[in-house]
Amino acid sequence: MKLPLTCRHCLPVFLTVACLVPSLAWAQSAARGIVYHDVNQNRKLDDSDARLSGIAVSNGLDIVTTDDEGQYELSLTDDDIIFLIKPRGWHTLLDEDNLPQFYYIHKPAGSPRLRYAGVEPTGVLPRSIDFPLYPQEEPDRFQTILFGDTQSRDAREVDYMNRTVIPELTGSDAAFGVTLGDIMFDDLSLFPYHNRSVAMIGVPWYNVLGNHDLNMDTSERRFCNETFERWYGPTYYSFDYGNVHFVVLDNIDWHLPENEIESTYEGRFGEEQLEFVKNDLARIPDNQFVVLFMHIPLNDCDDAAQLYRLIESRPLCFSVSAHRHQHQHRFLGEADGWRGKQPHHHIVNVTVCGSWWSGQKDELGIPHSMMADGAPRGYTILTFDGDDYELDFKAAGLPADQQMRIMLPGDTDADSAGQPKVYVNVYNGSQRSTVEMRIAGVSDWSPLARVWQVDPAYAAAFAREQSVTPPIEPALIKPKESTHLWSAASPELEPGTWLVEVRTTDMHGRSWQAQRVLRVQDDRE
Repeated sequence: MKLPLTCRHCLPVFLTVACLVPSLAWAQSAARGIVYHDVNQNRKLDDSDARLSGIAVSNGLDIVTTDDEGQYELSLTDDDIIFLIKPRGWHTLLDEDNLPQFYYIHKPAGSPRLRYAGVEPTGVLPRSIDFPLYPQEEPDRFQTILFGDTQSRDAREVDYMNRTVIPELTGSDAAFGVTLGDIMFDDLSLFPYHNRSVAMIGVPWYNVLGNHDLNMDTSERRFCNETFERWYGPTYYSFDYGNVHFVVLDNIDWHLPENEIESTYEGRFGEEQLEFVKNDLARIPDNQFVVLFMHIPLNDCDDAAQLYRLIESRPLCFSVSAHRHQHQHRFLGEADGWRGKQPHHHIVNVTVCGSWWSGQKDELGIPHSMMADGAPRGYTILTFDGDDYELDFKAAGLPADQQMRIMLPGDTDADSAGQPKVYVNVYNGSQRSTVEMRIAGVSDWSPLARVWQVDPAYAAAFAREQSVTPPIEPALIKPKESTHLWSAASPELEPGTWLVEVRTTDMHGRSWQAQRVLRVQDDRE
């Protein structure tokens, strides 16, 4: 059973973990505490509770492990977060919104005054910052839910998510979920509304910092994460589930250029975070599965090469980001600065909001918000099974086996020269996918060629919506080249009605099929 904490709306935010400790009576120059099995589940350390040794705790740079008495000690500044690195077979407390409570925020003076509130003053450092843990089964086979940018501008757009992806995931048996940044679209007052909605899914939920989750009104880099920290804790951390070690990273390097009014950001991890990753991975066996979560795609970061050096010798490692509002599989190699024996698999995840909740609304009043690469908005299900993993694309509101869109020439003149092409957008396709087509009862399977161009269906939707008066707001963005589009010449067929069948096989050897009807008209029609 996962025990919730007291409602954070009723108590100061800094009590996230401090409510578990016995005294705030005296200050100390280092953080000390105990990690223990809360046997009687009363959320405080008792004589009957078992103290746990060998559990990792960090201040975001250093990592120590608890001794035989379950004790740890870490250095501390006046703006730090102490966090537990959840081990396999245990879970932390969850708050009322299913957000894992694995950290203690130490900000004695609290956050500066900002448009969106940060952390209230935490006051004197507790005598002991204790972390309770609870045993749970964690098999080698499990699933996680991955949300790319949910990115709501306002409460109405949170409701779009509530009416589409949330109902079809409620009651999921996934181990946990992750939102890969851009939880909001700048309005950070919506965090609690969003959290309550995602909590309905019913699984623990971790969060990654995105560039639209920042406090934009600060003039100092160190204060741009204050509201995110209030709701979610540290912006980078790690945890274990099953046989996988997950590392959540912050690669949003926000800054306000000198003499400028508008802030900006770049993709960068920074020396301190990279030192944490180095220290963290030093504890992890070389053959253990490691998965990195971040917002900006890995090879779009200035210091990606420094992170490569930390992971490229590991045979079981891949990474996931979002940010681009496209779905893409990147296999990073020598040209990207990667030196590993095998290319590094990096997934740019489909977004829940698609193209920022844009485009024509459907009969329910929800924008279709097709992504600019022609894939529908949605999310992914990531499955681990021992040393294997599989990523499944799930289009919001569509059957799970609907994995592609077939685009046919339509009613064509069978005698005309230069007939249009057939296009297939395989939403989760990659350079390691194959796509084939046949005319049922007429031809054998033949391959289609992968092409790098705009999806014709998206181009048509964009042109159509651009011509509408009054204009549709928010409007679709301009089409972009798709990395998962295949094409072939239109089959030469006699006039009549034919069944076009397409099948695709992904990098894991799994196949899907789809069909479309093609009518070839007689030139006398």
